[in-house]
This record gives sequence, structure tokens and C-alpha cells, in this order.
Amino acid sequence: MEAGTSPHHPVHPIPCRCCCHPSDGGSDALSRRQLLGRLATAALAAGAGLLLPRPARAEDRGVPVPGARALMLSCIDFRFVEQAHVFLARQQLSGAVDWVALAGSSLALTGFPHRADARAFWDQLQLSSSLHHIREVILLDHQDCGAYAAIHPEPFADPETEQDFHARTLRRARQQILGRDPQLSVRLYYARLDGEVVPIPA
Repeated sequence: MEAGTSPHHPVHPIPCRCCCHPSDGGSDALSRRQLLGRLATAALAAGAGLLLPRPARAEDRGVPVPGARALMLSCIDFRFVEQAHVFLARQQLSGAVDWVALAGSSLALTGFPHRADARAFWDQLQLSSSLHHIREVILLDHQDCGAYAAIHPEPFADPETEQDFHARTLRRARQQILGRDPQLSVRLYYARLDGEVVPIPA
């Protein structure tokens, strides 16, 4: 007699209904693969609400976030990104602007270097106005711009001459914007290599 058995109560294996084939234990028995598949499906269904993103609700947001106050157009030049952030902070506009970056900044509105750049700006301005109700546009050019160098290959005589060249294009861009939406306020700025951002009179 083997250990663990009794002459009065013989041990018979109990068929497992979770892994027996239907032919072994009845028509409703599940294979191991079927059971695991069903458990996985149930787990996914139960956890879907935790895994999938859902629209933000008012109670999730806490303090209401103010809308954008302006749209800013700047150049893509990496050297001036941090300077632009500092400028926005000083204007008390941190986190309150829609921001478009195109090579040449105001020059992009002339269709240079690509006409698609001008179309992109007008599309973004329309979206910013319709979705975020901005009432102001900020145009930010900068010194030593590669896009400007393409249309003015000769070195500028001095920093003031270079700034004046940008100022003329900035003013033309302003007139284009006001021609489409006279209700907008358009402010013009020029970022220098020394870190200063100066306003350009309209």
C-alpha cells in the first residue's frame, strides 16, 4: 500500500473542469487556453477605464486655466528659444500664448523661404483666433538670422542697419495681419545677440 492511501477510502483523481477537453468532462468544460483567454478579456474590460484616456472634466481641472492672450511668431533658431521664454515671462505671458515658429519669423509672411510657411502662419492665426480667442499677435525677429541672410547676403554695416532691415519687414507683416483682422493688436520685437529684446515702433 502506498503512503497517503487508505484501504477504506481509495483516492480517485478529480477531473479538472478548467483544463479538460469537452470530450473528457462534459460539453461546458473549458480548455486551459480558453480559460486564460476569457480571464484576459475580462481583465482588459475591467481595466479599460483606467488605461484609456478620457476627456478632462471640470472637477479635474481645479482652478480654471485662463485662455491664451496672444499668438507669438518667432524664428526656429535654437539660440533664441530661452531668450524668448524670458521675454514672455517679463511680459507676464508665460503659459498664455500660442506659439508658432517659422524660419525667418516675419520674413515667412512674405512667402520666403517657402510659400507654405506663409500659409501655415495664416492657418495657425485663424485657429488661434477661433479656438482661443486671442486678440494680440507678437512678432519676434532676431539678429544674425540665417533666413534673412539669404535675401541680404552682404554683411550689414552695423547692428543698427541690420535691426532697421528687420523693422521694415516686421512692419509689412503687421500690415498684412491687420489687413485680415483689423481688431487684432500687433506688437513687434527684435531679439539681439546680447540677450536684449527691443520693441520695434509700428
